[in-house]
Amino acid sequence: MTYDLIEFIKSILLVLTALLPIINPPGGAPIFLSYTQGSSDRERKIIAKRIAINGFFLLLGAMFIGTYVLKFFGISLAVVKVGGGMVVAAAGWNLLNAEENSHEPAGNKPADGVILRRAFFPLTFPFTIGPGSISVAITLGASLRSRGGIDALNLAGGVIGILLLCTVVYYSYRFANRLLARLGETGITVFLRLSAFILLCIGVQIFWNGASELLRSVLSGV
Repeated sequence: MTYDLIEFIKSILLVLTALLPIINPPGGAPIFLSYTQGSSDRERKIIAKRIAINGFFLLLGAMFIGTYVLKFFGISLAVVKVGGGMVVAAAGWNLLNAEENSHEPAGNKPADGVILRRAFFPLTFPFTIGPGSISVAITLGASLRSRGGIDALNLAGGVIGILLLCTVVYYSYRFANRLLARLGETGITVFLRLSAFILLCIGVQIFWNGASELLRSVLSGV
């Protein structure tokens, strides 16, 4: 029983240590603020909650059924990385070239429905839960099933790990304005541009990782 409990705790830590650096919730805070400009504190709270819930179910689905879905459609992880990398790179490029409008008048703010729709795309996918974290979640699902101890307990540890991770996402976005308040307007602008550039680079890296895998598979078959 002690051994199973240790494996359960290890499963939680495995999910957290594998996904937390990739998702990097504090790093997504300036992007969250950029896409929720003109929103009230209450609206940001609702959007942050939706992103956390969406992210939880995305990662959960990837962990439990991601492998089977890809097999059903005949899609490899490499192709997911190529397509997802292009989406992330395009989003990073658009954000990098967006006009500065941190003081957008209240009358010009997007409609509530538009802002809430952004809670899934692009704020949940691909900014928060991107192709990189989805592919890792799929790999983690297979890994948890092959670990020592009880499979059901290991998978339960994975679920708890995802829940804790999405809780961090919620609080990082919920209090994004406080996290960045000390930077000032200029600091936030600089941080946002840097985050957008890093997002662009991440997209290119994800694309290249997938393209490299595809090229290796082609060359190995020649």
